[in-house]
Amino acid sequence: MTAETELLRAEGISHAFRDGRRGLDGVNLSVRESDFLLLAGRNGAGKTLLAQRLAGLRKPQEGRVLYRGEPTGARLAFLRARAGIVFQDAQAQVIGQTVFEDVAFGPTNLGLSREECEDRASSALALVSMEGMGSRNPATLSGGELRRLAIAGLLAMGRECLILDEPFANLDYPSIRMVLETLVALHSKGTAIVMLTHEIEKALGHATRLAVMDAGKVIFEGDPDALEPGDFLSYGLHNPYRARESRADLSWLIA
Repeated sequence: MTAETELLRAEGISHAFRDGRRGLDGVNLSVRESDFLLLAGRNGAGKTLLAQRLAGLRKPQEGRVLYRGEPTGARLAFLRARAGIVFQDAQAQVIGQTVFEDVAFGPTNLGLSREECEDRASSALALVSMEGMGSRNPATLSGGELRRLAIAGLLAMGRECLILDEPFANLDYPSIRMVLETLVALHSKGTAIVMLTHEIEKALGHATRLAVMDAGKVIFEGDPDALEPGDFLSYGLHNPYRARESRADLSWLIA
């Protein structure tokens, strides 16, 4: 497979609210195997609505989602088995009484053997640097640890693409670094990442592609280096560069 192999594609995705407002308006967007894709836009731009359809949580009113070029139609379970979403409130995704139990819950529901479930849970926790935390009660975890726990649960179920909705919301600086380090490491190992955020200054330095949404439409998609600082302001975003001179500096992993 090449670096440009397409994993997911949204074609003509639209959604109208009961009052007639268009939350999504003919959205086209691709997610490649090699992507660390930032999906940016002001609040209400339609990012979460689109993510729900890419992850198979809701069926599009109009348009379709394709997986590796194959239309998924009404097979939402098929799509959910391949793309996983981490919600802004990661606490809402916690099911187990312990960290290990929570991560093993998904594989157990897949009908796998106990040994396989335990192996998957252990491997997933190692991937998010939470080894040795399996016996912890999730209620004792920090916000950043909860997000990494949610990521581990998806990895244990073999998700090829992780979609994260505002993963830095309500986190302090150390927790933001913790989550970002995890995502960068997973991407380097071959996991496709889609990050929904309006805090692009925290991760733009790691992005392979950038898409900007406004009023339910994708108004830019492509190389992040194609945008000038002033372009972000015109899209309703703040200028991420400020005192930074290059995009490589736009990461909260840089001291």
